[in-house]
Amino acid sequence: MSLLNDKLLGRALTIAGSDSGGGAGIQADLKTFTAFKVYGTSVLTALTAQNTLGVSGIHPIQPDFVEKQARAVLDDIGADALKTGMLFDSSVVKCVAKLVSEYGLTKVVVDPVMVATSGDRLLAEDAIESIQSVLLPLAFVVTPNVPEAEILAGISITSLEDMKTAAVKIHQLGAKHVLVKGGHLPLDGQYKTAQSLDSAMVLDLLYDGSSFEYFKHPFVNTKNTHGTGCTLSAAITAGLAIGQDVKQAVQDALRYVQGALVCSISVGKGHGPLNHVHALPSPAKIGGFVHKLMNYCAPEWDLYVNHPFVQQMGDGTLPMDSFTHYICQDYIFLLHYARVNALAAFKENDMDSIMEAAEFVIGIGHETKKLHIEYGEQYGITRDQLIKTKEASANLAYTRYVLDKGTSGDRLDLLVAVAPCCLGYAEIGYRLMTDPKTKQEGNPYWKWIVNYGCPEFQKIAVDMKEKLERLAYEMVPSHNTNRLIQLCENYKQATILEANFWENADADADDGVLG
Repeated sequence: MSLLNDKLLGRALTIAGSDSGGGAGIQADLKTFTAFKVYGTSVLTALTAQNTLGVSGIHPIQPDFVEKQARAVLDDIGADALKTGMLFDSSVVKCVAKLVSEYGLTKVVVDPVMVATSGDRLLAEDAIESIQSVLLPLAFVVTPNVPEAEILAGISITSLEDMKTAAVKIHQLGAKHVLVKGGHLPLDGQYKTAQSLDSAMVLDLLYDGSSFEYFKHPFVNTKNTHGTGCTLSAAITAGLAIGQDVKQAVQDALRYVQGALVCSISVGKGHGPLNHVHALPSPAKIGGFVHKLMNYCAPEWDLYVNHPFVQQMGDGTLPMDSFTHYICQDYIFLLHYARVNALAAFKENDMDSIMEAAEFVIGIGHETKKLHIEYGEQYGITRDQLIKTKEASANLAYTRYVLDKGTSGDRLDLLVAVAPCCLGYAEIGYRLMTDPKTKQEGNPYWKWIVNYGCPEFQKIAVDMKEKLERLAYEMVPSHNTNRLIQLCENYKQATILEANFWENADADADDGVLG
């Protein structure tokens, strides 16, 4: 068994403005670096009087002092990667470009910050030309949103084709990789402007001068978007600092920002910030209890979330008999899953926790109605048939396992036993929903994928992770290695049973599914 040995993996420098509200700028960058376990350093280009409602004042830092800060960091600590944010004016842009060249910094991420989320202008007019002519030729990655890409490329963007044209034009200015972010242009399944944000997708595209890479994820309809651009560019910088290639760094950064938006914080009266610590474990359990669980059974987890049954749902080739068998068996499983989570409410000691557990049970009830009773009717499976379904052997083994842990163990035993179901389905749904290779049009399983990939279910998974971390901190003494191993074994067993659930779907499909 190998439990995670935590350490800082790289050094990242941010050259940007300060946000007194803490949601964007230097503050967001340093929080993001920490979330990626990268050592962060900073150079201030401007002070802002700023909150969630807007910017009420900007105090620029003179270029000579910007340079002095940068030299202090680079001469001593160094940087594996660097990002620029708010540079304020042309003199600061030129100063930063000089430093990048002098110190031979190659992993440079340029976030061409021009306007705050509130609409306040953060870049002087004379700085735009300097960014285009002086800074972009030094950029390894540049990350404009749609309004910024319009300015840098000199075109209007209203479609995916316009985004691609803008990426090409910006690449011609010298940047090696151009990531045009699509958050300002939500699209539907046909890559046209979305009419409803409830089902809208965000498409970000990465261009390297020869080909496009697409990253698709659900649009998160929230007003708490302050600092999104800063956070994304900082996350990409962190990835580059630890040695990732551009595609992997962008992919991990987008996933991190998606989670931070889903779990965003309602702070202040305007545009609240992202939740930069959504993926971090409890401070007292640095290393992450959930990470330890997953790391312990990595091969079993990979088989579970990447099982051929799952992949066939993604490409729409799964035999319908196998899927209907699965839906019927999953209905039975969820009945027992609801029972064991009702036990979780019984085991809690305070009203808030009891209500939280009860709400989870109600959520399971809604899931059975939406994805089993209503969904099953589309394929001729009545509610009466669902109820009379014969329980398959793999289902029987799994349901009795979680019920045993629920009755014989404590709160943490119970949660560890049921967690692979929630966390695995969230991972599968999100991966399939955001994978460009997943078939949407005409895929009978797309509704299932969206249900588990949507922000609402992702939030449920995040809440479960946070509760696991909290309970582990409260109930597992740091010196009790045997208890930790036992919990890891329990999680591993539940993961194996989940994989067996997929494994037996085809084998049992003709074995009298319906009573």
